[in-house]
Amino acid sequence: MSGRLTTRSDRMTYAVFAPVPLRWFLPAFPADWSSRTIGGVLMSFLGLVLMAGCGGKDMSQSEPLAPNVIFIYADDLGYGDLSCYGADSIHTPYLDKMAAEGIRFTNFYVTSPICSPSRTSLLTGRYQVRSGITRVFFPNSLQGLDSAEYTMAEMFQENGYETAIIGKWHLGHLEPFLPMQHGFDYWFGLPYSNDMTWKPRKDPPLPLMRNGKIIDQPTHQATLTQRYTAEAINFIAMNQENPFFLYIPHTFPHRPLYVSAEYRGTSKLGTYGDVVQELDASVGQILEAVNKLGLADRTLIIFSSDNGPDAKEAGSPGELRGWKTTTFEGGIKVPTIARWTGTIAPGQTVDEPAIMIDWLPTFAGLIKAELPENLFLDGENIQGLLTGDYQPKERDFYFYFNEDLRAVRSGKWKYKKSVWEYPRRQRALENHKDLLFDLQTDPNETNNLAEDRSEILQAMKAKMQAFLDDLGDVPEPKLNAIPFDDPRKK
Repeated sequence: MSGRLTTRSDRMTYAVFAPVPLRWFLPAFPADWSSRTIGGVLMSFLGLVLMAGCGGKDMSQSEPLAPNVIFIYADDLGYGDLSCYGADSIHTPYLDKMAAEGIRFTNFYVTSPICSPSRTSLLTGRYQVRSGITRVFFPNSLQGLDSAEYTMAEMFQENGYETAIIGKWHLGHLEPFLPMQHGFDYWFGLPYSNDMTWKPRKDPPLPLMRNGKIIDQPTHQATLTQRYTAEAINFIAMNQENPFFLYIPHTFPHRPLYVSAEYRGTSKLGTYGDVVQELDASVGQILEAVNKLGLADRTLIIFSSDNGPDAKEAGSPGELRGWKTTTFEGGIKVPTIARWTGTIAPGQTVDEPAIMIDWLPTFAGLIKAELPENLFLDGENIQGLLTGDYQPKERDFYFYFNEDLRAVRSGKWKYKKSVWEYPRRQRALENHKDLLFDLQTDPNETNNLAEDRSEILQAMKAKMQAFLDDLGDVPEPKLNAIPFDDPRKK
């Protein structure tokens, strides 16, 4: 593998960073600490790091550093859950400011409206069926993301970057599948979703892990967002002289909902709104750290969500139809914001469609990485969307639920194939005939044009079949798990 970027010869190795000095200041994040207390300690620690840096060598004489990337991924956040996307009961000033300082995408998609498949496609730049990850992993799952899969973390690592994941992994909890096997130097967070403590399945208490070792079980979830934020700022501060890739897949607002005492009761929307507002504050602290460390002009920061909201009573798709587990727009279109001071012009709104598999080839282009010769990517480099140097083009996007290819968008048209099955989760799987929508005039999918535009319908069906034909043989779905007697089946 070639293409490694030149970085500072005296840059800190991860072996030095691994003990995580912030633990000297915050050894256990007591449950009764408020976020204001933790935030104060964070800024004190950041000040120490800054002062230490000021006493060192003349930074102006050093060679330029490669661009950093911070990717913040909410869990089950709806398209309509941020103020800058129309929310009126949730206040998100920091994300609104991030959007004002950069780009707000209005047509950014995930490949699947459920967790593990969506995250697989983000990290690999490929539709998840190519990896066999078509369903959500559970604590009794025996499989995960195979070592043969190439991730963006590996790409960054091979190009001289320090890499970390702080948050929820959910791509296999057994040793061969953990983040450290996929290009991450450091991991702090949960192995899977925060609701996976189901006793009939014999799930263990929810573990909080550092580099694959359990440090807290059961996890005190009310302080998770605070702890993630502290770990993230620590990583950024410790690597301010190194190029770094920081992936922050938050636990929330996936249910069950937990929020710190500092943010409890702060929104008009109850606990869900409180949780989102705490996530917003976390983003604000990370942005502040990046700014204070003088990294804003060489750090691309992205915020998005892994799929739509869990249900109508927990999160909002805005005016979009559907929610999590559906391939209606409300399940697959997610809020997406990008900021890169000096490179991304502020105050932009981009309507051009894009999808999560685009980020790996985009990052590869930004850092001039040479990818493996035999690597096939489904995504495209969307650097032009970030810089404003692009021409609109018609692209095809495909959307799965489990192993089933359910929908395709091509230009302004979207086809959603007929679904007739018993809706085990009644809010999720709606029975319907073939649907065809003009998303340019009907973004909320209210007017089915399947009968009126039969020629378009047939063309969209042909696109879907051609895509399936081009896929060829794909791995069997990774469904192996420890058997258990599921009382829900009786």
